[in-house]
Amino acid sequence: MKKIKVGIWGFGKTGKLIADEFLKDSRFVLSWVVRKNKIKHSKFASSDLGYETNIGKIIPISDVSDNFFLKNPVDILVDFSHNYGVHSYKNAAKSGIAIISGVSNYQPEELSLLKSLSEITPVLYSPNITLGVTFLMVASHVLKKIIPNADIEIIEEHFKGKTEVSGTAKKIAQTLELDESQHINSIRVGGIVGRHEVIFGMPNQTIRLSHSSISRAAFGQGAIFAAKHLIGKMPGLYSMESIIADMVRKHCPTY
Repeated sequence: MKKIKVGIWGFGKTGKLIADEFLKDSRFVLSWVVRKNKIKHSKFASSDLGYETNIGKIIPISDVSDNFFLKNPVDILVDFSHNYGVHSYKNAAKSGIAIISGVSNYQPEELSLLKSLSEITPVLYSPNITLGVTFLMVASHVLKKIIPNADIEIIEEHFKGKTEVSGTAKKIAQTLELDESQHINSIRVGGIVGRHEVIFGMPNQTIRLSHSSISRAAFGQGAIFAAKHLIGKMPGLYSMESIIADMVRKHCPTY
């Protein structure tokens, strides 16, 4: 089977964990990684991550020209950088490269640009690309349809340094058609990677759906799952939720 060539945009804490997941998966080839800063140590992502190989050339963003994607073709570009990163790789879409974005803090301008790229190439956008959170959102949506009169609250817990409200919590609120300012409860303690819980309150019973992230490596596993499903798709805007919802419909048991 032909291996899928991947390029990663961003090589910070999360980007390195995602690169590591792709390096460990034999179905993919990590072609390159674009980082904001100049190369300081290793010239390859693999050696920077402790492998005795030279895979995934590290390229400073200053070296990305208009014809970069023609000279460095890949099948999929995976972006876990910053909201403004999409401005730097918009030419990737013109080269037919599929795009996966897990960026959670897009401004309206960047989100509009990302959506416009989906008119010429398949784009999968999910602020939290982990399988667990995606299933949580799909299950919560189904549960609200079953019990529309339940009281619903969203709790999001993260590390102390995270100042903004979780983008995932906002997405859950939007999915459930809840006012973000009224129904999202934020907790900042210790070194929690991330935890989301949706509470459904009814007379005499409570249902709690929750997901905890143990490591940001889960984003890499989610990106791999997304990449497998995005290859071969027609141009359009896709999401992890639509993929999981389709799978739930196919595998839902009949009683």
